[in-house]
Amino acid sequence: MGTIYLIRHAQASFGAADYDRLSEVGLTQAEVLGRALATRRPRTDRIVSGTMRRHEETARGCLEAMGAPAQWESDSDWNEYDNVNVLRVYDPRYADPAAMAAELAASSDPRRRFQEIFLASMGRWVSGGHDAEYAESWPAFRSRVNGALTRLNACLAKSQGALVFTSGGPIAAVCGALLNLRAEDTLSLNSKLANGSVTKLLCNGKTVHLSTLNEHGHFEGAEAALITYR
Repeated sequence: MGTIYLIRHAQASFGAADYDRLSEVGLTQAEVLGRALATRRPRTDRIVSGTMRRHEETARGCLEAMGAPAQWESDSDWNEYDNVNVLRVYDPRYADPAAMAAELAASSDPRRRFQEIFLASMGRWVSGGHDAEYAESWPAFRSRVNGALTRLNACLAKSQGALVFTSGGPIAAVCGALLNLRAEDTLSLNSKLANGSVTKLLCNGKTVHLSTLNEHGHFEGAEAALITYR
């Protein structure tokens, strides 16, 4: 059977002006991941990346550590959902980034407060009761991502392998569909995916099966300080 490795991007720059670039920890995560994959998958037939900066920087760092050319096929269908739109629809005040920043700054625990807002906004998005209000509804997002997976699966010959550099949302959406999870459980799964983790799928051109989920043993032991989730 063929294999598809879904790789969640390394840590981005939470709280920075440009969240989409990798943090210093994220750059190291990409390198460590690449060294691990070099022994696990010495030859890869297809390499695909979403078009977000954090996807591409993870791909570049990982591939360079693998000793492979930093080249890939770009597919925006592997991009993350639009969290800015999801937050804005949940509370129009958050259309102004300064309003969000001010609310977080006034909190005794800005990260916890952001997580509360984020989970509430995501819960509304996946609820199914407000789909028409979003630029991309939850069903449309799932359809987009699973369409990208179907296309990639159809292109892989027997025993070929692919690496896909993407985000937690698409990985959770794929696994949620394969495991028949409720939207709420898929959302919960998303929050448990480690940066730089690997989810392995087995495929035969028609069907896809989940083999392993959220592997991040390459960040354990001596590299335990590299385990992050946001």
